[in-house]
Amino acid sequence: MGYLDLAGVDFTLPDGRVLFDDVSLRVGDGTKTALVGANGAGKTTLLRLVSGDLATQRGRIARVGRIGVMRQFIGSVRDATTVQQFLVDLAAPAVGAAWADVQRAEEALMDDDSEPRQLAYANALAHWGDVGGYDAEVLWDVVTVAALGVPYDGCKYRALATLWGGEQKRLALELLLRGNDELLILDEPDNYLDVPGKRWLEQRLRETTKTVLFVSHDRELLAAVADRVITVEGGTAWVHGGGFASYHEARAAKHERMAELRRRWDEEHQRLIDLTRTLQQQAKISPDMASRYRAMANRLARFEEAGPPPDKPEEQRVTMRLRGGRTGVRAVICEGLELVGLMQPFDTTLYYGERVGVLGANGAGKSHFLRLLGGAEIAHRGAWRLGARVVPGLFAQTHAHPEWATSTLLDVLWAGADDRPSLARGPAMSVLRRYGLEQQAEQLFGSLSGGQQARFQILLLEVSGATLLLLDEPTDNLDVLSAEALEEALDAFEGTVVAVTHDRWFARSLERFLVFGADGRVYESDEPVFDETRVARVR
Repeated sequence: MGYLDLAGVDFTLPDGRVLFDDVSLRVGDGTKTALVGANGAGKTTLLRLVSGDLATQRGRIARVGRIGVMRQFIGSVRDATTVQQFLVDLAAPAVGAAWADVQRAEEALMDDDSEPRQLAYANALAHWGDVGGYDAEVLWDVVTVAALGVPYDGCKYRALATLWGGEQKRLALELLLRGNDELLILDEPDNYLDVPGKRWLEQRLRETTKTVLFVSHDRELLAAVADRVITVEGGTAWVHGGGFASYHEARAAKHERMAELRRRWDEEHQRLIDLTRTLQQQAKISPDMASRYRAMANRLARFEEAGPPPDKPEEQRVTMRLRGGRTGVRAVICEGLELVGLMQPFDTTLYYGERVGVLGANGAGKSHFLRLLGGAEIAHRGAWRLGARVVPGLFAQTHAHPEWATSTLLDVLWAGADDRPSLARGPAMSVLRRYGLEQQAEQLFGSLSGGQQARFQILLLEVSGATLLLLDEPTDNLDVLSAEALEEALDAFEGTVVAVTHDRWFARSLERFLVFGADGRVYESDEPVFDETRVARVR
């Protein structure tokens, strides 16, 4: 059994802004509950409070059952973490602590194999067995074979950064869904997964008896899995007891009720003010009216002290203006282009104004193709070139911009770059406001939510004046409203768009598709193709 109870939980940011207040809700045993809301509304913060990563500032969180947690940026790990360390970090705390003890004992034994150190190592191994470490290794072997096709002993020392984002996600999901945790906290589990992977995830989430609380912006996955929807908005959270199919209607009805209650409160407030003022004037004329005036003044004070009901939340407004510009008719020409070790040679021409989707399984070479067109050094054979007046702008899937990590958004815009001009504070704030990022202007890029980082990357593409947009999974971290704003901006964009995507909803807005097949071929299609499996390679 696993469930959550939150009562009166609030959270205030270091700058004093209240992120949410008085959140009370329950995630029942066995339910599949989606957590939705605008980028930056506090979804990830709420998950971190629930998982215990953050301490509650006020209120109470009751957790029943063993908890397994998938954090947001799994899929974009680029440090020295190994597969072994990654699996240990996802294991129960007791297993993780015992593993650290074994590592320390091993290192000590390598320096000095005296009897005391041998005994310490033997004790560490015994403790490892007592806490279930050997059982965990059996599970890890099953998980690595399922996710990577390689036994645990064959990949445990491999750097996690050498895995594709989808492989990192699949590795974590296989472990959590096969493990003995009863309550799963999943922050955007579908990001980086290809469409077969998303379909696998949908099926596994529907089948599992575990309680699942998850954040996702994938409209297809939400419709297929969620039987409850928690919305974080307006500084609080509320629960829709049905699935995603009826969610939008329920949200509109709730907003109407909130607006009506606030309107009635405002009317009653004004009526009490008017009565109080009338009695105040009468009390000046007749002492007999003084007691009635005092009673009405006290009633007004109590009414105001209780405060108004919450008003209808303001809709987040995101306005993207990707302008582009006229280029040569042939925007991208590829002749016998081969991505070494990834795909076979292929020919293709992308024309001005086209919206081209790049589809295929994880690891097929799609991101490498976009990075090559963006000017990165990617091993290849054959020829490729950009057409006249084509200026590429790349949206990075992993948001990997270490050069911005310790800079505020205003700093990044002020500094400019080779491909974009510097912006003074006034114009910078204006464009940040259109992207719903004005409150984050002084925040460090590295501290933004995944969706806010994605919006800022799109903002920089707008400022750069790119005429060829190279978008690598642009909707992965965007909330539904921002994804729709991006689709509208791309419709109005005067230029060429090449987008790698596993978002089935977003793919419908594209016109033509390059498919990176499981057999190593690259072929064209007029319709999206989502059933290509992982390319078979020696691992």
